[in-house]
Amino acid sequence: MHLYLFMVLVAANAVSAVKYTGPTNQAGIDLIKEYEGFYANFYSDPVGIRTIGYGHACHVWNCDTPLNGKYSVPLTRSTAEQLLIEDLATPGRYESCVNNAVTYNSLTANQFSALTSFVFNLGCGSFRRSTLRTKLNRRDIRGAANEFGKWVNAGGRRLPGLVRRRAAERALFCTGISTC
Repeated sequence: MHLYLFMVLVAANAVSAVKYTGPTNQAGIDLIKEYEGFYANFYSDPVGIRTIGYGHACHVWNCDTPLNGKYSVPLTRSTAEQLLIEDLATPGRYESCVNNAVTYNSLTANQFSALTSFVFNLGCGSFRRSTLRTKLNRRDIRGAANEFGKWVNAGGRRLPGLVRRRAAERALFCTGISTC
């Protein structure tokens, strides 16, 4: 009887410990699109980085046209979203950063997508060094959620857009999680 109960508990834990590994869900894509904004042509972001579409940053990507070998400028909203999805899924970039840096084995699609937005905005190095990641990997979900609000500065100043973005990322991260 004890062995049976042990096996049931192990099986229940195995079912609940399924780490979501991507892709970024539509809620995450919509969040990124909202806070990056759509730009059909090249522009300089608030810290001077040449960018196009929904945050396709030229210091990260080759911005020769056509972009990614297939998107001509000016972009349409549809091609900009496709470019964003490709950027997120590119090996060694945003989604793979989340997958490689997070050891917490019960990550949900919403948590994964909120973290992907965070990494898309701040970079993988910042995420890897963050207390947010450390707390998440220690299963401190509430503590990790509370870290989003600490990442609201760019170029040495607090940006209202980053305050709103981090609140939205935190809300997505906590969706359906009672411990947030």
